[in-house]
Amino acid sequence: MFNPVGEYTCRFMRVRASLLPLQRRPRISVLRLQGVIAASGGRGTLGHSGLAPLIERAFRKGRPSAVALVINSPGGSPVQSSLIADHIRRLADELSIPVHAFIEDVAASGGYWLACAADDIYLDASSITGSIGVISAGFGFHDLLERFGVERRVHTAGEDKSMLDPFRPERDSDIERLKAIQADIHNAFIAHVEARRSDRLDREKDLFTGDIFIGDEAVKAGLADGIGHLGPVLRERYGEKLRLQWFAQRRPFLQRLVPGILDSAAAEIEQRAAWARFGL
Repeated sequence: MFNPVGEYTCRFMRVRASLLPLQRRPRISVLRLQGVIAASGGRGTLGHSGLAPLIERAFRKGRPSAVALVINSPGGSPVQSSLIADHIRRLADELSIPVHAFIEDVAASGGYWLACAADDIYLDASSITGSIGVISAGFGFHDLLERFGVERRVHTAGEDKSMLDPFRPERDSDIERLKAIQADIHNAFIAHVEARRSDRLDREKDLFTGDIFIGDEAVKAGLADGIGHLGPVLRERYGEKLRLQWFAQRRPFLQRLVPGILDSAAAEIEQRAAWARFGL
C-alpha cells in the first residue's frame, strides 16, 4: 500500500543526507583590508566605522571555522589601527575563532598593527612589512611668505594653540612636544606587537626602529610565521573542500560611478604618498 507520508519522509532524508557533506565543509570568512588607514572612510581608506559591520559579519555569519585577513596597507592612523585590531581580537576571543593574516604587497606601520591581530601571519617572498614606528611630515612656508611680502596674522588664547604652524618658523618647544607625542604612540605600537608576538620575536634585533622587512627576512625576525598564500595555507590547514566567503568594503555608488570626483585632491595625494614610501 502506498504511503505518501512515508515516501516524502524518505525523500527528505535522502536530500538531507546528500547535503550533510556540504554542511561539514569548513567555511572561512575572508576579510579584505586594503588601503590607507584613516578615519575619513573615503575611497581607498580603512576606518573602523566603515569596517565594523564587515568585521561583525565575518565572525558571526554562519559560524565560520576561521577568519582570514588579507592585508594590503601602508599604514595610517594609529587610533583607527588600534580600533580595528581590537574589534577583531574581541570577536576572535569571544567566539573562539582562529584568525590568520595574509600580507600582499605591504602591511607596514598601521598595516602591520592590523596583521598582529591575527594568531599567525603569512606573506609573499616579496611582501614588505614592519615599519614599527611613528612619522609626522609636513612643510614650512614662512620663508615663502616673507619673499612675497605676505604677513600671517594668528591670534590665540593659549600659547601652544598654534603648535607646528607651517607658516611660521619651527619652535624647539613644538618639536620637543611632538617627539613626546610620537614616543607615546610608538610605545603603544610596541606594546601591541609584544603582546601578540612576544614569544616569536628575534630578541637579537631591534625590530622597533621603523625599519622594514621583506619576505623571509620578516619570518626570521619573528614578525611573520611563514611564506605562504591564502589558498594553499588554508587548504593545508582546513582541507581541500573548504569554502571561502569574502567580505570587503564597497565604495559608495557615486564614487563607483564617477571615480575620484568626491575625493579631495589633498587626501588623494596623501594616500599616494603613503603607498609611494614603499615603492608602490
